Amino acid sequence: MNTTDRTPADLLRSALAADAARPLVTFYDDATGERVELSVATLANWVAKTANLLQGELSAEPGDRLALLLPAHWQTAVWLLACSSTGVVAELPADTTDTGSASSLAAAADLVVSGPDTLEAARACTGERIALSLRPLGGRFPRPPEGFTDYAVEVPGQGDHFAPFSPVDPDAPALVVGGEELTGAQVVERARADAETRGLGPGARLLSGLPYGTWEGVCAGLFAPLAAGGSVVLCRHPDRLDAAGLEERVRSERITHTAD
Repeated sequence: MNTTDRTPADLLRSALAADAARPLVTFYDDATGERVELSVATLANWVAKTANLLQGELSAEPGDRLALLLPAHWQTAVWLLACSSTGVVAELPADTTDTGSASSLAAAADLVVSGPDTLEAARACTGERIALSLRPLGGRFPRPPEGFTDYAVEVPGQGDHFAPFSPVDPDAPALVVGGEELTGAQVVERARADAETRGLGPGARLLSGLPYGTWEGVCAGLFAPLAAGGSVVLCRHPDRLDAAGLEERVRSERITHTAD
């Protein structure tokens, strides 16, 4: 952890410099049985490609608003850090299943990123629309949704390294979650404070099944472990996991902390 880091993208760069090979995000979907583990280097590569897509192909600029209509997922973490890399403001809905509020968020945004379950709400956006299938390993849609760019089709060809056209201002808005707007510097400051409160440090493994629609959820599910030099085991549909399964996951993933 570098004390001079002032944006989430800075935190990722410091993690990459410190130990690129260590796990950063391990994702489970207990409805499908999917498990994927991303090292710092792998996640950073996805972030760079996505930031290049945002800046180059989608012409997103610092201060643009992006409605992120995705569940707690490893690809959501990628988009949050790509937004931080470009100065785009990521806006998270409180509940992606609330079609009305998701649609309102999309309608007010410059761009929207949607999963397969929020496509109708995302159509309210008059700007660029990007869709993610959320299939294992970031797979494509079997048939691309009309009116959307299929993320999995466009992102592989993007560059593996990213440089913003202009430096990102850490004191500019970066994230809207739970109805509160935070700057990049505030996200980092809060993430560090939350990591300290949870007792997270280098090497910590935090298990989180919390949704990303609140600060507590997105911080436990990404920002606090990143700020502490730890990692997160992010679980979607954790209600599908029984007590014995949870105990085995805690053991096999060497969990040190749990968010609940």
